[in-house]
Amino acid sequence: MLIFRNYNTDPYLNLALEECLLAKSGQDCFMLWRNRPSIIIGRNQNTAEEINAEFVRSRDIAVVRRLSGGGAVYHDLGNLNFTFIANDTKNSFDFFRFAEPILAVLRKLGVRAEYSGRNDLTIAGQKFSGNAQYVQGNKVLHHGTLLYDSDLLVLQDALQIKPEKYESKGIKSVASRITNISSHLPKPWTIDEFATMIIEHIKNTYVGAEMSEITPADYAIAHDLVAAKYGEWKWNYGKSSPYNFQNKLRFSSGMVECRLFVEQGMICTAKIYGDFFGNKDIEEIETILVGVRHNYSDICHSLLKVDLAQYFAGIDREEIIKVLV
Repeated sequence: MLIFRNYNTDPYLNLALEECLLAKSGQDCFMLWRNRPSIIIGRNQNTAEEINAEFVRSRDIAVVRRLSGGGAVYHDLGNLNFTFIANDTKNSFDFFRFAEPILAVLRKLGVRAEYSGRNDLTIAGQKFSGNAQYVQGNKVLHHGTLLYDSDLLVLQDALQIKPEKYESKGIKSVASRITNISSHLPKPWTIDEFATMIIEHIKNTYVGAEMSEITPADYAIAHDLVAAKYGEWKWNYGKSSPYNFQNKLRFSSGMVECRLFVEQGMICTAKIYGDFFGNKDIEEIETILVGVRHNYSDICHSLLKVDLAQYFAGIDREEIIKVLV
């Protein structure tokens, strides 16, 4: 087994590196890595349904879709991620065999962690790790999060959405009670010290395990994957299944309700209702919105040169945008 300690914190590049190693490796691999603040979306999820878009935008939190299924997760530098790549799919979707090394390290530290449900690791009933897998040919990629010292308030705000806005067949994330590993340790260790303990356990558990380095060639392939896939709106948002979006806000000058049908991330139909006043026909705004990506920046750009006061008297531009996203 090749062991990689990846110190890069770019979420787009790290997910690309996973795919690069999956495609390349003839040996089993293990990688530890961290991301700057980001939300990692499951392969079959609707991105818009999983994030608090306004909060994510204000905090410059990256949003990236991964290869594997499952629910959305939040990463920051207090979260440690682990990846196994195994050349053996006979026990694919056996999550426990990849979670067991992590549980073993925690047992050594005096923490009573457990495997729970379909793909979670918990301490005293509180989740600190979510796991997912992706099978490609005769290989399985298993990765998981390890909440070590993450900002749990930011996590909750970033993933706090209004489900009543969306109706689709996308796989929804399930809310869980969460905790940080560091809160349960008998003595304080840094996240780097914890990572070293995991690596030492892997080295001592797997016969022939040895440290390795991600090569410049691997990085070049990963950067190409970022440019073509992981850094692209089409992958991160456009792959979402079709959904109906509905939102309603009341202002001092009247109520505005928006109903959109969105497919591949693009607005296909738009209807705006309400008891607001305006001098111009609201159908003109509905027509402008069709064909626009359903996100804050693209909607803002599409309405940049429109005098919205002529359509929504007494309601400012930013308030109107909030109704639409």
